[in-house]
Amino acid sequence: MASARQVLCLCALLCVPRVRCEPIRYSVAEEGESGSVVANVAEDAGLTPAQLSARRARIASADGRQHFRLERATGRLVLAERLDREEVCGRSLTCTLAFELLLENPLQFFRVEVAVEDVNDHSPVFPEERVTFQILERGDPGLRFPMETAHDLDVGSNCIQAYTIAPENEYFSVSSESLAEGNKYIELVLEKPLDREEQPELLFSLIATDGGSPPRSGTTQIHIVVLDVNDNAPTFTQKLYIARVLENAATGSVVLRVVATDPDVGLNGDITYRFSQSLGENRLPFTIDTVSGEICVTKPLDFENTQKYELSVQATDGGGLSGMCNIVVEVMDVNDNAPEVVVSSFSSPLPENTEPGTVVALFAVRDRDSGVNGEISCALEDQLSFSLRPAYKNYYELVTMSTLDREETAQYLVVITAADTGSPPLTTTQTFTVKISDVNDNAPVFNQTSYTMYVLENNIPGVLVGAVSAADSDAGPNAKVTYSLRPVHPTERDPCSCISVNSENGHVFVLRPLDYEQVRQLEVLVSATDAGSPPLSTNVTICLLVVDENDNAPLVLHPAQDSSPPSSELVPASAEVGDLVTKVVAVDADSGQNSWLSFHLLRATDPGLFAVGSQNGEVRLRRPVTERDAVKQKLEVLVRDNGRPPLSATAALNVLLLNGLSQQHLPQQELAVQDEDSSLTIYLIVSLVFVSLLFLTSVAAFVACKVCKRKELKEGHMLYGTGNLQSSLAAGAAAGTLPHAYCYEINLTTGSGNSEFKFLKPILPSLPPQHSDTCRGVADTEDFPPVQHSMGDAALDISGTPSVGHFNGLPFN
Repeated sequence: MASARQVLCLCALLCVPRVRCEPIRYSVAEEGESGSVVANVAEDAGLTPAQLSARRARIASADGRQHFRLERATGRLVLAERLDREEVCGRSLTCTLAFELLLENPLQFFRVEVAVEDVNDHSPVFPEERVTFQILERGDPGLRFPMETAHDLDVGSNCIQAYTIAPENEYFSVSSESLAEGNKYIELVLEKPLDREEQPELLFSLIATDGGSPPRSGTTQIHIVVLDVNDNAPTFTQKLYIARVLENAATGSVVLRVVATDPDVGLNGDITYRFSQSLGENRLPFTIDTVSGEICVTKPLDFENTQKYELSVQATDGGGLSGMCNIVVEVMDVNDNAPEVVVSSFSSPLPENTEPGTVVALFAVRDRDSGVNGEISCALEDQLSFSLRPAYKNYYELVTMSTLDREETAQYLVVITAADTGSPPLTTTQTFTVKISDVNDNAPVFNQTSYTMYVLENNIPGVLVGAVSAADSDAGPNAKVTYSLRPVHPTERDPCSCISVNSENGHVFVLRPLDYEQVRQLEVLVSATDAGSPPLSTNVTICLLVVDENDNAPLVLHPAQDSSPPSSELVPASAEVGDLVTKVVAVDADSGQNSWLSFHLLRATDPGLFAVGSQNGEVRLRRPVTERDAVKQKLEVLVRDNGRPPLSATAALNVLLLNGLSQQHLPQQELAVQDEDSSLTIYLIVSLVFVSLLFLTSVAAFVACKVCKRKELKEGHMLYGTGNLQSSLAAGAAAGTLPHAYCYEINLTTGSGNSEFKFLKPILPSLPPQHSDTCRGVADTEDFPPVQHSMGDAALDISGTPSVGHFNGLPFN
């Protein structure tokens, strides 16, 4: 529960960040008992105890250790545990414990710093309880014997202040001298020469006294052994050596080399080096060569744990005399620690309508390195929706910069990079996964701008014809879509009653049968509405197309089947193969392929005489007319559509074959002449008819006429000129029952008079073949050669090339 409250408090801190700029500072003496009052922090922060309880005040520290406790009822700051300054801060001259006083509703925090003051709770301690010196006799007064200093864990005035000898004697005195780095250098000073024969040993105490109140002291026993002859002790070239080494120095690296000299010779001049026993050689990361005095690294160094080592080296000659020197090894920092990011609070998910400037996270950055290696800068990586804002010292706030859109980005991975300024710089990344919660700000969107659906006519009621689909980019209930029908026009009260839509899945149904011939298409409006609050909706138009079915049989328009008596088509005996006799015209009320009609000759008096175009219904001669053919021909044409299954109708035709050109037929044909001498042309035509009738009266003339007809059948349909044919033939041409007409140019030979004429070739003899093909039916694929008729001196040359002419005043091809 306490952890949950802490998270809630830190989350509230993001919303109303209020920070006191200057920290509240206190001081407390170490060794205070748990529960000891430090100060009334509520009073110094301008708060009442009631506010502390109401706002759930608490203490939070960066390292998580709780040295102090807040009494909400009184507002007092008390010790949570017994403080040992030497344990918390070591031998540092200053010892400050920092933490934050956090309050909720609104969120507020105060920076508090408590300085722990030293108490004289440690006595000086010598490295050894007994120190033995071997001193040559006849030593000169003033001879000095270095001593290892005592150590006191206290600092300031509570550390060692003076050294004394007890009991005092006439031979020795103690001399102390302050060195760099606050250390003292002590020596026993020989006041008068020793005489081994009189007093071979001396025993007295060396007392170290600190400056506390009351003062504390430490004692070591001094044992003096008087030696003979060797009256010179080793002497170092420096009293204090200072060396610097990088914390990443390899094992075995030489830090420095100390040098001591002894004027004695032989065994008394042989010097060996060793570390002072008080340093604990087993724990030191250094070793010293006993002969050369080189100090080397034996263990990895860490600047963050120890920045400086104070060593003492003793040089001893073969006679037992020794000299001391102090060594200060400073560990140089290397950028080997990456920055750390400590997250105090984090809010996720965020509503997508969160205002810009909202605090998302609060975190602190720190680096264990020092100097430039510990200077940190924070930055966001490729993020435009969030930014960093400094809060207090090394605290930063992650805030929103712009409006958020869950439909565009449902989750942000905000990567914060903390980098120091070391060389090379080290970086640490902290990723915040910010989830965005949905707000109903998007209307449903159909997957099509409009829908086109199809239904077969005569459908069964309730048939499914398709489905509409709309998607809402929101989530949860805001994305649940329902469908309904709306009137297409605002003036309409109700939507179309023959169509319905399923409200859940958008399936569209046709409720009653439809007839293509009555209704070709319908339009309805479908609305998609989400379940948000307030709901949003979108409309789309559905166009329902009724698909035709083959439910209508073909209807024959021509020839009329209900006429009485039925009309007859006239075909002259001179008609050529492929000439158009008539054309069956039919329609179908259906559409598409259901209305595609095909024509087939079902029955005929003479099936081999006629052919029916399957695509256009044109009835053409299949072979030349002969005398054996019946004059009256009956044909039955089947008209069938292309539906499944197909429907059909029949057309009955009567065709009369004209065996010759009699006066009862041809005088009524008025031929039009297109050149300037129209009267002469008419006369020539009449004369030609008259001569033909005369030839028919005699056998010789009949034989000659037959020869002319054979030639005529090779390339022409009939003689053509200006004028009008009889009304019955004109009516047949208007109905498309006559063959294609041709336009000819007529020239008379010089001096021919009335007994000689010639039909020349068509006016357009150079028309391309494809133009000629268009004048025939689709099923007509035969090539008909031109027919030339010759009768006496008269020659008839007719080409099968079609041209544009007029018949009864109507243009035809």
